[in-house]
Amino acid sequence: MNNRECVKSILHYESYERIPVVHFGYWSETLEKWYAEGHLTEAESRTGYEGCVSINEKLGFDFNWFSTFFYHGSLYPMFDRKVLEIMPDGSKKVLNACGVVEMEKPGAGSIPMEFAHTLVDRASWDEHYLPRLQFSEERILKSWVMNADDGSYKVFSEGGLDVLKDQARSQHYGLYCGSLLGDLRTWLGMVNLSYIQVDDEDLFLEMVQTIADLDYRNTEYILKTGAKFDFAHFWEDICFKNGPLVAPSVFHEVVGPYYKKITSLCNRYGIDIISVDCDGLIDSLIPTWLENGVNTMFPIEVGTWNASIAPWREKYGRELRGVGGMNKTVFSRDRAAVDAEIERLKPLIDLGGYIPCPDHRIPPDAKWDNVRYYCDQMHKTFQR
Repeated sequence: MNNRECVKSILHYESYERIPVVHFGYWSETLEKWYAEGHLTEAESRTGYEGCVSINEKLGFDFNWFSTFFYHGSLYPMFDRKVLEIMPDGSKKVLNACGVVEMEKPGAGSIPMEFAHTLVDRASWDEHYLPRLQFSEERILKSWVMNADDGSYKVFSEGGLDVLKDQARSQHYGLYCGSLLGDLRTWLGMVNLSYIQVDDEDLFLEMVQTIADLDYRNTEYILKTGAKFDFAHFWEDICFKNGPLVAPSVFHEVVGPYYKKITSLCNRYGIDIISVDCDGLIDSLIPTWLENGVNTMFPIEVGTWNASIAPWREKYGRELRGVGGMNKTVFSRDRAAVDAEIERLKPLIDLGGYIPCPDHRIPPDAKWDNVRYYCDQMHKTFQR
């Protein structure tokens, strides 16, 4: 069985030959460190967080779960980045591509400090954001499509989705279907997102509907080309270590129905595995996702709260699948820690409908030897 067949069988609770060893990409700082250590070529070190097939082969990974056709589903065009002020330490206050004023610090890899937002009210929405959220074929025609077999990227053009009409391909490949609230959180900031739901509810509802309608039209356009996908995928990132950044009731009532509309569209085109990427403690949002057609949780961050598919499966049954939940912090330790983590994963894999994956991009403290050892041991342990 190839990777594509194995994934399909696992997530449908059918017999399979092996568990594919998957990942979620690498931080650019990780690749730079591995290049400095002599493990990668300079070209490989510059592939960005997506990684590339040659790195996977060196480490032993089968593929990146986030292998998807990724259209321009957000602001189009984006804002022009502008440097507004340069600080004595070299830090820069900039207007970023989303219209947010933030601080860029040399060497910093964490979420930057935000100072101001272009999107603050209806006037700024109408002037700067609504025009950038209209559907056009350019959103798809100027996207990037990853060849599902060799992992290379090419600019999409007329007919470029033909590569995804081939049912004989061996790699698992998905369709990105957008973000219904996560992008809005980015543009407004967390505080403004909280206030606007009360201060201007009509505007909040219009924003969510506008984004959802755009995602629906993009998804529909792509599916109508005849391209075939093994799963659909959303992104949100609206939770942190203590829970969601939005009231679960608001998410259920306002956002849930739009999820249902898009997932129903995917179902009509034969896509029945639909995943969502949301970091943090997501437990109180899971019912909304499941009720509205999202059945695969990703990346199941272990974090300080020890997230795991086990309690979710006990509560929701086999309708809930999962990809992720492998504690990536063991890569910074030793082989014994890697072995212990693989042992922890065994009963979770036995539940079915679950594929381990490092619970975010592999960080700079990861040791090359430990990652290689993990891949080797996973292949040895979960062959059937």
